[in-house]
Amino acid sequence: MGKLTLTTFLTLDGVVQAPGGPQEDTDGGFEYGGWLTPFADEGMGEFMTEVFDRAGAFLLGRRTYEIFAGYWPAQTDPADPIASRLNALPKYVASTTLKEPAWAGTTVIDGEHLQAEVVRAKDATDGELQVHGSALLAQWLLARDLVEELNLLTFPVFLGAGRRLFPVGGLPTAYELTHSRTTGGGAAIHTYRPAGRATFGTIGA
Repeated sequence: MGKLTLTTFLTLDGVVQAPGGPQEDTDGGFEYGGWLTPFADEGMGEFMTEVFDRAGAFLLGRRTYEIFAGYWPAQTDPADPIASRLNALPKYVASTTLKEPAWAGTTVIDGEHLQAEVVRAKDATDGELQVHGSALLAQWLLARDLVEELNLLTFPVFLGAGRRLFPVGGLPTAYELTHSRTTGGGAAIHTYRPAGRATFGTIGA
């Protein structure tokens, strides 16, 4: 049985939209795509290599899948720790519109039984069933308590606009910090595991 993990890049104000390039995702008139680029460094790369080393399969939203499928299949160096795993390991795509994926090893899951399909995919995975990016899918999974570990890479930039990872109206949830580090480029990397529903009280009471 595998473990469902989510790894995502976000700004100080929680924006996850289009970290990699200006045209990656312009939904809602978003104009700040590529905000991660000035902060990408060796430390970030080392952490991502560690993450991909634990992968057993991938679960992606349609938009992230199409971005990945447009790039990674052409990266054929067997020593590339990310490309080698993305190209060789099973990939599940949550989509109601993608019908004939061209990237080898891809299975489309959709419909009213999506939650059951995600659980089935996780149970069939040896290692981590990893979600990367895929903001809308990530929100859907978080709302159903399906994410078992969060890797949040927070970069020192504030945007004031864009899609955020945790939407208003989400379930109040407490997390346990299991790992943290910083990179030379100023990213703060934190790994969390859910610790149950958030509790509330009064300081000093």
